[in-house]
Amino acid sequence: QVQLVESGGGLVQPGGSLRLSCAASGGRFSLLDMGWYRQAPEKQRELVGTVTSDSSTIYADSVKGRFTISRDNTKNTVSLQMNSLKPEDTAVYYCNGRFRSFEVWGQGTLVTVSS
Repeated sequence: QVQLVESGGGLVQPGGSLRLSCAASGGRFSLLDMGWYRQAPEKQRELVGTVTSDSSTIYADSVKGRFTISRDNTKNTVSLQMNSLKPEDTAVYYCNGRFRSFEVWGQGTLVTVSS
């Protein structure tokens, strides 16, 4: 059973940067399409971006040019580099893994962008 654990959240000032990591254990990480989602207070969870098993990426329009997703199949990790952060990026960020009908979520990590 695959498990995902996020890390790297915290408080950052507007315009700053933060890097989130998601570590996978217990399965064939390289087969998973991985994604980052976020949920702001009183809002629905939304897609931030994804990286497929063959390392193709897509991003939400709101983060294009500021966020970068990457994966390291040798370390079973996927990262989210966030630059030029804005207060509206404040949310709990979740890591997601999918393979066919299988889906797994991490527990989330809080990112707060505030001065």
